[in-house]
Amino acid sequence: MPNISQPQAGFSYSRVFFEDLVDTALAHAKKLGATDAGAEASEGSGLSVSVRKGALETVERNRDKSLGVTVYVGQRRGNASTSDFSRAAIERTVQAAYDIARFTAEDPVAGLPDVADVATKARDLDLFHPWPITSAQAAEMALACEQAAFDVDKRITNSEGAGVSAQQSHFFSAHTHGFRGGYASSRHSLSVAPIASLSGKGDGMQRDHWYSSERNACDLASPEAVGRYAAERALSRLSSRKISTRECPVLFESPLAAGLLGGFVQAVSGGALYRKTSFLLDSLGKPVFPSHIDIDEDPFLPGGKGSSPFDEEGVRVQRRKVVDAGKVQGYFLSTYSARKLGMQTTGNAGGSHNLRLHSRRTRAGDDLPAMLRKLGTGLFVIELMGQGVNYVTGDYSRGASGFWVENGEIAYPVQEITIAGNLREMLMGISAVGADAYTYGAKTIGSVLINRMKVAGH
Repeated sequence: MPNISQPQAGFSYSRVFFEDLVDTALAHAKKLGATDAGAEASEGSGLSVSVRKGALETVERNRDKSLGVTVYVGQRRGNASTSDFSRAAIERTVQAAYDIARFTAEDPVAGLPDVADVATKARDLDLFHPWPITSAQAAEMALACEQAAFDVDKRITNSEGAGVSAQQSHFFSAHTHGFRGGYASSRHSLSVAPIASLSGKGDGMQRDHWYSSERNACDLASPEAVGRYAAERALSRLSSRKISTRECPVLFESPLAAGLLGGFVQAVSGGALYRKTSFLLDSLGKPVFPSHIDIDEDPFLPGGKGSSPFDEEGVRVQRRKVVDAGKVQGYFLSTYSARKLGMQTTGNAGGSHNLRLHSRRTRAGDDLPAMLRKLGTGLFVIELMGQGVNYVTGDYSRGASGFWVENGEIAYPVQEITIAGNLREMLMGISAVGADAYTYGAKTIGSVLINRMKVAGH
């Protein structure tokens, strides 16, 4: 094995070292008699610091490494991994994957991606911005964030803490159908969760949180801004009431609206479709949203949290319109799920890439106050609890809290309620999308107004 040469900032291993590691694994798989093989070497490192009530709580440093090997013997597949990068360990890992493949049942659609689908070029998408922050600097940031929350109002009496995280990783992957590629990426964050109480002594406590997450630490919101906003959110929920059971329009705050988009993605992803565990079976070309809704996917967004020059199988990715005028134009398919469905891979092994849901009705002035006016009288939801979504039937029931809105103005906070409906009807019932677009992970969406849902209270 070669010496480790010129690792990137913060890493122990270089790209050249990983390329040799992967090539050694593939060569050994061929030597054993594998029909095809793939391997990926990766390394991750980072720092996480948390504080609570002005005192340091934890400092954690993480560093991990892995070599994963997939071997095909005909249409039998085996997989094994190791964190030992010695030649002997590589050969043992390849042997283990080969042995698993030999004794696994044949799968007629198992195999590497077709050569025609493999990415041959990779563009730089500006995904790697190492953050050389020390644990002392991270603690200082977290403390400033928490203190900013406490400084907003004397009713902010407690805290679940604040945290700063700096993470980075890189990988190299190759397989015997011609793919070779890899890149480094980073993800940094700052968060805080203050607690407010009416009397300042713990009565009627309400908690909320806020965070900022970016690939480049220079783009993070300031600790003071994050702390203040989290405190204001917690304070706004004091004196929450219960409401009686009713049907009404529901406005989802933009971070929660991303969950609705995620529900759609799950329902039109290959695994759910070929297993027939989706409420949106056979929806290609059919209206699932109202005609004013479009959903775009862009894997090439510079610095995007869902950006990638290829998918997890080394398949080409592309910009595309997933939903056009409410109609589904494409699913989210890997090579395997595409073959199970008799379709073509969409380059979505590993998930979606930078989705944006928007409405043709949205105007520049449709901020949150404008969306509350569109809501009129109904429920504005800012927190959801529980996992009450059945993706087979689309039935939806979640614990919720937020605000009761009358005549377009917030009247009072509400809690201990349940909102219920069916995702098929909810998606079709989207009457407006706000211009208050928010990027949550790899999904960008404004607040979403659904024309009618059941709200269960007391």
